Amino acid sequence: MIGDIVTVTVDRPMGSVHPKHPDIYYSVNYGFIEGIMAPDGEEQDAYILGVTVPVKTFTGKIIAVIHRLDDVEEKWVVAPENLWLSKEEIEKAVSFQEQFFKTEIWMADP
Repeated sequence: MIGDIVTVTVDRPMGSVHPKHPDIYYSVNYGFIEGIMAPDGEEQDAYILGVTVPVKTFTGKIIAVIHRLDDVEEKWVVAPENLWLSKEEIEKAVSFQEQFFKTEIWMADP
């Protein structure tokens, strides 16, 4: 799936807080890919990186997968088609939420 183009429906725009954990502030847009089911039985979650304003939807390229070693979920990282980020940049951008999990980041070389 890395390299695929997907559309993310944003249900937690940049600047919002987690619906169950108000201490988690979303510094990036976050949502789901409609019609693609994840292992948790919900639609596939995705972080949108490289977009600096809140959006309702975004079409971009999957540049990485965040695999949670201590959870059933994986989070996809979606960015503009011409943007490449390092693992360190991705880790920093999503640490507001992923800091609570043990993760691996899978990605293709640039």
